[in-house]
Amino acid sequence: MNVDEVKKMLADLESDRAERTISTTDTNKFAEAICSFSNDLPNHQKPGYLFVGVTNDGLPSGVEVSDQLLQNLAAIRDQGNVIPLPRMNVEKVLIDGTPIAVVEVFPSDLPPVRYKGRVHIRVGPRRGIASEAEERALSERRAHTLRTWDARPCVEAMIDDLQLDVFLTTYRSVAVDRRVIEENGRSIELQLAALRCYDLKAQRPTNAGVLLFGKDPQSFYPGAYVQTVRYAGTDSATEVRQERRITGDFLTMLRALDEISEDRANAKPIATSSTAETIAYAYPPKAMHELLVNAIIHRSYDGGTTPVQFNEYADRIEILNPGGLYPDLTPESFSQMTAYRNPVLAEA
Repeated sequence: MNVDEVKKMLADLESDRAERTISTTDTNKFAEAICSFSNDLPNHQKPGYLFVGVTNDGLPSGVEVSDQLLQNLAAIRDQGNVIPLPRMNVEKVLIDGTPIAVVEVFPSDLPPVRYKGRVHIRVGPRRGIASEAEERALSERRAHTLRTWDARPCVEAMIDDLQLDVFLTTYRSVAVDRRVIEENGRSIELQLAALRCYDLKAQRPTNAGVLLFGKDPQSFYPGAYVQTVRYAGTDSATEVRQERRITGDFLTMLRALDEISEDRANAKPIATSSTAETIAYAYPPKAMHELLVNAIIHRSYDGGTTPVQFNEYADRIEILNPGGLYPDLTPESFSQMTAYRNPVLAEA
């Protein structure tokens, strides 16, 4: 970060691109600021800055800026409370010899961004909760910046192709703050659009909306299913003992996959002493759940008909999903970078 730019932002007390706090422990305040800068309601298309260890008049307070503080600020990105994941940098910057912590937050490509189910915005130097009109403006802005397949409209689908009761009773109740739902007078289309499951301009569900809540997603995406095969031996040339095709919306599929994970776990009690035992697994259900969720979320759905394949052999399990590493990633950078092919599905 440019120190001169930081000093300029510190000095501008009326800016809607800067927030100052003397606190080093108010995680809620930090997360709300990050959410509001991600939404970029004024549409500056420039990053916003959270200054930690700074007084209201823009001066460094002299608090200790430790490595732990910087790690705590960076961890806000990955805790799952700010959705979609914000794009941000965290640094310690010296202002006339005194350290402060600076969080640089870039505008999201997929607004509205929520923190614990509420859309936070900045209006001038003030931070607040977005109104219905402001949320709609953020949703409509997204149409001009769409980059991922799952956020685009499904041109063949209509809202009648969705299981709206599933949306209302499952996803909405955990994705949106209860107080927002109680105050909600919005149409179902606006509610879906706020969670990136409906495109207001096209008047169509998004691809993510159809996969998540569709009555028959496979009629739109023939490869959007999981094929499970259990072989008698160690390769696919051996006898097939069991084969199953898992279809439906994502929730239905995930429930079925969890049942398979429990079945394949092969749990066995192992004695740890003369009076105690523990459970050992050939394939731990939690690990299987994570692998299978990743397989259906991060696969490529665009233009292919190949399903996710879950093959069990006598000596191993293989999970195969269509698509390579997403463009920003390489095998060398895989452990240091994060890139989502389908960020709306990942959020859900």
